[in-house]
Amino acid sequence: MARKSRKATLAPVQGEHSFQEALYIRAALYVRLSVEDTKTTSISIETQQMILARFLESRPEIFAYKTYIDNGATGTNFHRLGFQQMLADIEAGLVNCVIVKDLSRLGRNTIDTGYYIEQYFPAHKVRFIAVNDQFDSADPDNVHAGIILPLKNMINEAYALDIGKKIKAQQRQAMKDGEYVGGRTPYGYRKAPDDCHKLLVDPEATETVQRIFHRASEGAGLNTIARELNEAGVTAPSHYKQKLGIIENENLIGNGHWQTRTVSKILHAEIYTGDLVQGHTKTFDHKQIRAGADNLISVSGTHEAIVSHELFEQVQQILGQTSELCKERSVDPYTPNIMRGKVFCAHCGGSLHRQRNQRKKTAPIYCYHCLSNSRVAHGSCPGVTIRETELLSVLLTVLLEAMNATLGQYALLLNADSREQQRKELIEQAGRCKADAEKYRSLIRGLYEDFVLGVLTSEDYFSFKEQYEAKLAASEQEADWLEQQKKQMDTQLARCKSLSQGMESIRQNHKLTAALIDRLVERVEVSHDKQIKVKFRFQSEFQEYEEGPAPCKTM
Repeated sequence: MARKSRKATLAPVQGEHSFQEALYIRAALYVRLSVEDTKTTSISIETQQMILARFLESRPEIFAYKTYIDNGATGTNFHRLGFQQMLADIEAGLVNCVIVKDLSRLGRNTIDTGYYIEQYFPAHKVRFIAVNDQFDSADPDNVHAGIILPLKNMINEAYALDIGKKIKAQQRQAMKDGEYVGGRTPYGYRKAPDDCHKLLVDPEATETVQRIFHRASEGAGLNTIARELNEAGVTAPSHYKQKLGIIENENLIGNGHWQTRTVSKILHAEIYTGDLVQGHTKTFDHKQIRAGADNLISVSGTHEAIVSHELFEQVQQILGQTSELCKERSVDPYTPNIMRGKVFCAHCGGSLHRQRNQRKKTAPIYCYHCLSNSRVAHGSCPGVTIRETELLSVLLTVLLEAMNATLGQYALLLNADSREQQRKELIEQAGRCKADAEKYRSLIRGLYEDFVLGVLTSEDYFSFKEQYEAKLAASEQEADWLEQQKKQMDTQLARCKSLSQGMESIRQNHKLTAALIDRLVERVEVSHDKQIKVKFRFQSEFQEYEEGPAPCKTM
């Protein structure tokens, strides 16, 4: 339908934003919920979203560009993923309005919250709305905002600090009362069904803990104890807790073998004597750090003991003596391990240990070997041993061949002339998509103007608006995709140059460095018969470029 322009008859709105600027508002809906807020239904994620949705129902000029959510994020700082993504979209010009339920959702830090409301948002021409606080930076009636905003921010910050202090104080008091305040219980204990702060003995795991302490009291080392447990088929703590349903995250499970560090942690834990010693860590600047002895709270006889105090002290003396002997040994420093974290056993998948073999008349020899037979269980792996010089020599040869093949394979693909032509086409296609997007923005602005002037009915307005917004979103999405394709093309060229420089450096010096290995090598596997398999990083980097950019979709 033909549309009659009435722009000349519109009177400008007073204040910073003109009527024409307000015709099309792309809003970021920001929602935040902190840990201490999770039990308060009035500020749940769903409730906040509902309040914002109802607010938008009466604001047809505002288009909800995207909802940014930070769930379980404190308001005392702004290092939040959703908030940072919102700032990135503001910087990119995708958003010109931010809407929150109230000021406390934006933040509870007086200085930083005030900075964003009073400086950052105005500098980026972003309108800010706090629905329940009835604040709108574009509203000329907010004459007292300069006084009210800082006051409300100070109240919000004081509330956050007060809540934090109360939680810490309550936790410290619980420790003094002999209550267990940890999340998961130590291996050997479980929480009482009717009281999560009370520890009960786990009979099955208790036998293993007692066995560990008795073997240590007999002089068995950490490595010996761990190997004996693995050979006996004793389930490792993380897998045992997974079997009980206490641990569900796969990243916390481990490889299923007993490790020396696990044995050491058990042997040093006073909790097995029936005493609770808590407060080993504390929170500083929202990070958990190791606390000093003055932060510890010790309460005796809070739960059933698994080992006696006498046995525990005996083991501590043995561990202390072993530690002192290790400190007294004079050990020459190792040469740098340029293959650190890269070499693995082809049979059991374990990381190969770098070991130095001393020679009386010649320089020491460095070898890589698998520790599974000595640390996991006898016969658990065929065993792997290889000299470092031999490994590096083979790696150097294989690396040059692979780099040369990869560069040759993608030489035509990364040809300067063809790349520049493709890049030019991408820029042109993205430009057409952006032009389409701007056309639909203009149509949406015109729709609202006609709606305000009575040219369009409410039904027609919302019908056309929905169609144009869908086409606008498609155009913007296509433009973003094309921009990503251009960036990917430029990234591939940079990778190609980096690979060429790395290959030239290796050819000239005939030597590998830690930086080159880290850049080029993902994983090296060595078998019992010294067969070496290498997974390179640069090969996978170029795979994603093979398909090439797709043309812009026609609207």
